[in-house]
Amino acid sequence: MRRGCFAIGEIKCDGCDRVIGYGERYLVMEEDEKQCLCIDCCLSKGYAAYWEQKGERVLTFFPPELESSENLNDNSLSEKQIDV
Repeated sequence: MRRGCFAIGEIKCDGCDRVIGYGERYLVMEEDEKQCLCIDCCLSKGYAAYWEQKGERVLTFFPPELESSENLNDNSLSEKQIDV
C-alpha cells in the first residue's frame, strides 16, 4: 500500500538517507517492509510524477490513467504528465 504524507517530525528517507524536513511531502510504501521515500527518490524511481492540471503543475504520488479510468470527472480530462 502507498500513502502520500507530510512530515511533521524528523523522517529519514530510506532511499538516500536524507532527513525529510517539516512540511515536506514523502511517500510511505508498505509492501514487504515499510519504506519512507523523499520526493527526489520517488521521482527517480517512478513512484511520483508532475502533472499539468487546470494550468497548474501538480506533484502526485498517484498519477491517474486518463484513458482507462472510469471514475475521472470532466475536469481531470485536461490532465497531462509533464517533464521535470
